[in-house]
Order: sequence, then C-alpha cells, then structure tokens
Amino acid sequence: MEPGFLGVPDVSIWLFWGLTLFAAFTAFVGIATGAAGGLLMMVALATIFPPVVSIPLHTVVQMGGNLSRTVFMFKYIIKPVLLPFIIGGIIGAIAGANIFISLPVAVLQGLLGLSVLVFLWMPSLGQIGGQRNRFALVGFFATFLGVFVSATGTLVAPFVASEAPDRRNHVATFSTLMALVHILKLCAFGFIGFALAAYLPLMLCMIAAAIGASYIGSKALNHIKERNFRIVFKTICTLLALRLIWIALGVKL
Repeated sequence: MEPGFLGVPDVSIWLFWGLTLFAAFTAFVGIATGAAGGLLMMVALATIFPPVVSIPLHTVVQMGGNLSRTVFMFKYIIKPVLLPFIIGGIIGAIAGANIFISLPVAVLQGLLGLSVLVFLWMPSLGQIGGQRNRFALVGFFATFLGVFVSATGTLVAPFVASEAPDRRNHVATFSTLMALVHILKLCAFGFIGFALAAYLPLMLCMIAAAIGASYIGSKALNHIKERNFRIVFKTICTLLALRLIWIALGVKL
C-alpha cells in the first residue's frame, strides 16, 4: 500500500474529501429515510477498500454518526428496548468474533434480505414473543450478522418501526440501537485483530461530517410529515432488502 493524503494508505486528497462529504450525505439520508444511510456508506466503502478495511471503517464512522443522533434526539428514545438489545448484542458479538471466517457472506446477505422483507411487510410477526425477547433476538442477529456484512440496519429498522409512534421516536431509537451494534462490533473486531490506526485521519473527518449532518437532519425531521416518512422508509427498506437478495444470488446491479 502507498501512503496517501495525511498518511492514509492509497487514499488521494480527492478521495479523502469525497468520502468525508459522502459521510455527511449518508448521515442526512439516514435520518430522512429512517434506515438507508448505513448501507449507502457500506456500498461506497466496499467499492474502494477490501473487506478487512471497509467493514471496520464503516463501523467506526457509523458509530460516530449514530451516537451523535442519540445525543441530539435523546428524549425520543424508546428506552425499554435498550437493555434486552444490549444483552442479545453482546452474545451476537462474541459468536461473530469466534466464527468470523466460517460462513459464506452471500448466504448471510440473502437471509438478511429475506428477513427484512418478511418483517417489513408482515409487521404482526414483529410483535411475536414480547418486546424484551424480541429485541434481545434482534440485538443478537444484528450484531452477529454485522461482523460479516456490517450494514444490518435494515434488519433492525422494521422492528423499531413497529414500536415507534412517531418518526422522531423511530430515528432516535434506531440510531441508538445501531450505535450499540457498532460499539459491540468494534469489540469483536479488536478480538479478531483488525487494525485501523493508519485510517484515523479519514475516520475523524468522516465522523465530524456525519455529526454535523446529523444535527441538521434532526432539526429537518420536525418538518417532515409522518405519512411521507413512513412511505419513504418502507420503500427504501424494501429496495435495500431486494438488493441484498440479488447480491446473494449473484446478480450484479
């Protein structure tokens, strides 16, 4: 690898600032749609970096953006779902770290896409088992699968949507849960042995851009109509789930 801008390997000044601006864009999109920002970022990073870099880099940047939204929208978080989600997530992170190279990513992507479609279009299934048990399982699978495919927000989003009475509750709770997923994934990556010190300047700039866009987006959310938010959310999640299935089947888009 060749040292690039600010010492970041193989990253030119144009790519550096391009990714920084894209981090801001995806953070805003994530608030406006309730789900799509993380996957958009993952697609971009995966086209530039190998998985050993793109997955942990995506995790760090998304963690920063989601934590900022947690702070900006704290009063809207649906707090009873947090503890069971954390417990399930810890178990998922441990499991994922121990079998990181054992499962084909295509299979996991296909299962993730199918699960999203089922729970998105059959919301009554998302109410089975009681809130605590349900979010413990979601926490487990979101973190476990996240070690392999990173962007698992589309799995979490339908369950949050079924609990959230308002778009602000949805975005605040979803962001908090995904921040927890990313924190647990970072612990798993440390166990696996990923090292990202060389990418620190890029990560810091991308996180700063995501935080700024998250603040603007959290204010803009107050002016988005609830019905429009729900329609865009469902449409985006469906398209993202179909994309995962197509990738798993080997269809290139």
